[in-house]
Amino acid sequence: MRAFRELIERQIHKAKSRGELEGLEGEGKPLPPRPEEQLVDPGMAAGMRIMAQAGVKPEEFALKEKLDAARAELAQLTDPERRKTAQSRVADLEMRYNMARDARKSFFR
Repeated sequence: MRAFRELIERQIHKAKSRGELEGLEGEGKPLPPRPEEQLVDPGMAAGMRIMAQAGVKPEEFALKEKLDAARAELAQLTDPERRKTAQSRVADLEMRYNMARDARKSFFR
């Protein structure tokens, strides 16, 4: 872990010496408060923030949205055949969501 920190510090100093860290958006301003990140691993929080700023949505989040929508649709259905189809879709999305979540968790361990 120490070697990784030293590598990061060297990269920062190299970029600073080339002037690549000047004129960036928000330079000289305090970081915005992020109380929602206090309970999250700092590495995970930084990664999620970078993806959000880039407009990228992790697969896990997209699957969670689809799963929530499929569950809401299932709750509205009364026709047994359509319910069966919707239940299959919910089960498939649950499996894919759990796989994506587990993959993320194992990656950050």
